[in-house]
Amino acid sequence: MDDTTPSSTPLPPDELADRLAQVFSLVGPLYRRAHRKVEVTAPVEGLSVGVRAVLDLLREHGPMTVPRMGRAQALSRQFVQRMVNDAAAQGLVETVPNPAHRRSPLVRLTDTGSAALSALLEREHALLCQVGGGLTRTDVDGCVKVLSHMLAFLDDVDVN
Repeated sequence: MDDTTPSSTPLPPDELADRLAQVFSLVGPLYRRAHRKVEVTAPVEGLSVGVRAVLDLLREHGPMTVPRMGRAQALSRQFVQRMVNDAAAQGLVETVPNPAHRRSPLVRLTDTGSAALSALLEREHALLCQVGGGLTRTDVDGCVKVLSHMLAFLDDVDVN
């Protein structure tokens, strides 16, 4: 795009592909650094990134089955089951009968799990308040829009 093309004009496919490749090249290191930061600070609550992902899902969506959590997070059912087992061993989640499917129980947060996640989210919020950079609502909305479109485009990828 040259400087005379309005920024609100959709990018041509080749340029879009190049710009989205830049996004991918940033997302990987960002994810790994954020993952490491959480693992370094999360021992206060005893939460690994995987267990935290399970707790986040349950907080947002309520009780869920392991296969549904796997689909929601694009993770294998086996990995999610290990994270649920770890969380259950810590008293953070519990399983309850699933009226819709006898062999696939629902996993739900315990009060202990909810408290641990709340404490982690408060610390994370305080950390994110320090990002700075003069970012505007428009900047963040644009980032969320781009990442959401990319995620939707890859929604059919099988992770199992």
